[in-house]
Amino acid sequence: MLTSKEISMLVEATGVSIYMTLASTLAAYVIGLPVGILLVVCAPAGLKPRIVLYKVLDFVVNITRSIPFLILMIMATPLVRLIVGKSYGANATIISLTLAAAPFIARLVESSLLEVDHGVIEAAQSMGAGTWQIVTKVLLGEARVSLIVGSTIALGTVLGYTAMSGAIGGGGLGDVAIRYGYNRWDTQILLVTVVLLVILMQIIQVTGTKLSKKLDRRLTH
Repeated sequence: MLTSKEISMLVEATGVSIYMTLASTLAAYVIGLPVGILLVVCAPAGLKPRIVLYKVLDFVVNITRSIPFLILMIMATPLVRLIVGKSYGANATIISLTLAAAPFIARLVESSLLEVDHGVIEAAQSMGAGTWQIVTKVLLGEARVSLIVGSTIALGTVLGYTAMSGAIGGGGLGDVAIRYGYNRWDTQILLVTVVLLVILMQIIQVTGTKLSKKLDRRLTH
């Protein structure tokens, strides 16, 4: 049986994991959403082709996505220390998580926007809609269900990253699993952290699925 101290530790670690996941995903969307939009708008067949800008963004996204998260976290240590003052803990990890998730989210956004029927875009153009109007009202509006599905995937991925960050002092459930479950061979703690992570993942998945279905029904009526 878990002691009251262990239960308190797990509850706190769960809160930290949720905080890191939500904060870093939100921050990553602040970067990734506009980048994803630019990749679509500035593409050779986009609304406003800008070949050089597109190639630069495409290259940066591809490179950053290719770096494994733990290696990226180590590489980002000087930047994290500069911003936060230390390279460990939840707030420090959020910066690394944001850097890792932003290019992934940019690709998710790009993929969602490319699913929009080109005929709808042409119809908006024929009615005199400008680029900004097409992006905000047509692309983002028509792709909102896909964007919600993408955000669900992003949250789940970032949650997985938070667990991995525990290997180098990231905090949260991953840190508890490494420090107590693995290093001290406490199988009970390890199993509980895994169960808690699975529960969090299922909550994200179920919430995202319900929201996307609700929006989809609105679009079909």
